[in-house]
Amino acid sequence: MRRRFLKATLVFWGIVGVIAGGIPGSVAEEARLPPYPDPRRLEDAIVAFETQDRIDPPPPGAVLCIGSSSIRYWHDTLADDLQPLTLIPRGFGGSTLLDVLFYSSRVVTPYRPRAILLYEGDNDVSGGISAARVKATFEQFVEVVRATLPETRLYVLSLKPSPARWHRWPVMNETNDRLRQTCADDPLLDYIDIASPMLGSDGLPLPGIFLEDQLHLNRRGYDIWTREVRKVMVKQETAHE
Repeated sequence: MRRRFLKATLVFWGIVGVIAGGIPGSVAEEARLPPYPDPRRLEDAIVAFETQDRIDPPPPGAVLCIGSSSIRYWHDTLADDLQPLTLIPRGFGGSTLLDVLFYSSRVVTPYRPRAILLYEGDNDVSGGISAARVKATFEQFVEVVRATLPETRLYVLSLKPSPARWHRWPVMNETNDRLRQTCADDPLLDYIDIASPMLGSDGLPLPGIFLEDQLHLNRRGYDIWTREVRKVMVKQETAHE
């Protein structure tokens, strides 16, 4: 227990370094890019989760579904889409991977989840964060999970291609490649490709799967996500029950 505490403490100070821009990579490249936004801007959302948890505590050993608004917009149908798994929906709009890392001691580890389904990186790249920095931030999040939840499996959704952010797709696609490589090296990490089935034969995002903002998914879009997540996460987690 003491060893885990010390490791978690070291990881926390690593988070401070991430916020300050101390991510490995090309110094010249990173100096030209904007920093991550301050995670404390989302404090109200985290307090709301903690209030909800006190009123209706989630069961231990469930699957935590966490990430940005693409997870938040999925809240209403997650339980039906990914049945029979017991889920804890914790999407908070506008969040980045750094935000999940920063608040992990409050909205990840307290739940003691058997598995985590994560969707982040979309807002990171849209905000100018490089693929290398997203990968490094993800690896720090994995360290936090390993330090506190050593047996928890992590399922990582690829960044989605959307018309609203199509100009960012090359960096998003590079980010997906880096996340895929990281997951390939760890038996407790699973990469779920939801991007490929969202692209048509012309290589562009499929029409009719987004809301009017051309960024968030409609029911047809979530049907694609449901199918791909069920192939990997639901199949694997159900087999372990």
